[in-house]
Amino acid sequence: MTYSDFTLTSPLYDLENGAAPLLALTIVWHPDRARIGEQFVGGAGGDVIELNRFAPLFMHPGREGLPLGHGAISRQPLRLVRDASDRVSMTLPASPMAVEVNGRVLTHPIHFSAGQIADGQILTLGRAVVLCLHWMQRLPAPNTVPGLIGVGSASIGVREQIHMVARTSLPVLLVGETGTGKEIAARAIHALSGRAQGPLVAVNMAALGESMAACALFGAVEGAYPGAGAAREGLFAQADGGTLFLDEIGNAPAAVQPMLLRAIEGGGYRPIGASEDRRSSARLVAASDQDLDAAAFNQALLHRLEGFVLRMPLLRQRREDVGVLIVDLLRQQGIEAELPAALVAELAAHDWPGNVRQLFNVLQRAALVLREGGVPTLEQLVGSARAKVEEALEPEPVVTLETAVARRRPSKLSDGEVLEAMAGNDWNIQAAAQALGISRPSLYKLLEDHPDIRRPETIAEDDIARAMAASAGDIERCAALLKTPAEALRRRWRLLRPN
Repeated sequence: MTYSDFTLTSPLYDLENGAAPLLALTIVWHPDRARIGEQFVGGAGGDVIELNRFAPLFMHPGREGLPLGHGAISRQPLRLVRDASDRVSMTLPASPMAVEVNGRVLTHPIHFSAGQIADGQILTLGRAVVLCLHWMQRLPAPNTVPGLIGVGSASIGVREQIHMVARTSLPVLLVGETGTGKEIAARAIHALSGRAQGPLVAVNMAALGESMAACALFGAVEGAYPGAGAAREGLFAQADGGTLFLDEIGNAPAAVQPMLLRAIEGGGYRPIGASEDRRSSARLVAASDQDLDAAAFNQALLHRLEGFVLRMPLLRQRREDVGVLIVDLLRQQGIEAELPAALVAELAAHDWPGNVRQLFNVLQRAALVLREGGVPTLEQLVGSARAKVEEALEPEPVVTLETAVARRRPSKLSDGEVLEAMAGNDWNIQAAAQALGISRPSLYKLLEDHPDIRRPETIAEDDIARAMAASAGDIERCAALLKTPAEALRRRWRLLRPN
């Protein structure tokens, strides 16, 4: 039995189950940050999408659509065809543009199953623009819940449910893994409710000791227990007329669970040592990352808390949101770092057991590495490689990924091989490392010691300016002229010429 078997949840889920999903492309990363989060949404079946520099049009809700436009995107179309079984085939363009899926370079047409599209597939075009191919169960909609960032169906659905339940006085149970934003959702429910002018009182139930939990929640009269020299106001009294948020409700001490049930049912509670009940009109919002059905939890209390159940989606279930989340998290911290498209693709394809909270911590580490002049990798930042890469595509004859290059010892590579790999891969470090069969950190070390490859910070501004003019502003061509990594050159040029 699941929570929704016996509680009210949003009727929007019924609409989701009854209609065919829409095939969508969301811009996860683009050299123009304003483009991140724009979407193209196709029809419900039989879609054919021809994706190139000039089509289709991507847009934010209510704004004018624009093509991808970037010079790294081929004029020849990449073709996506959806069949009656919701399988999607992808045919590469007749051009040298590099196309990657979840970090792997493609050389042949591939097919995605409906389940793989539901998981979200990360496409990198021309090593510059990152897209997510995914389903949409709702049309794009503006974000009207501050703090809950996202452009995909799951995020839109959560915001719709918050608007719906905020207008009521129902108790709300927020369910989801750690880091999914349950406290942000609780604060949004309060802010959008008729109680917004009242207090919002939050408590972590795991931090309440068995002996003092009742006192903290319900208060105590003077002299109620040894050391109680004065009356103590409890959290229910503090939240009167507002909202009481009980985080980690699954860890509430067993002794106070029946007391909580009584307070929720009638609004009445009795402070420790008091001779009569008091009342609170506080609205209860609780949160848990546990399965409270399976836990040793008071089931009557659980049923009362489940007036409305809101499930917070996992980050790995909404990869299309990673780009806008990155932009928002960097903005919050005042971080101006320019993330490489290859790193963003890795971040979007990662499974994030710690969800948005973990992504935030990783971005802080990435910004530190970039400030020190390094080029961060997912392996450095997270400590483990993506599990998604090897399982990304369906194992059938037409699903052909570039054969993995055998791993090699960096010490066995000659300077000529390193130079050839960089030149043959548009001076892109990730692609050259894949071609050589070594890790990106290993390639960085080889580049530092290479006699013919230059570090951008050592190249004079005038030399870069002349090379940029000779290459008509094309970073890859400029990098080839200067024999320096393209992404690092792009960052240096932006620092030199910010406008």
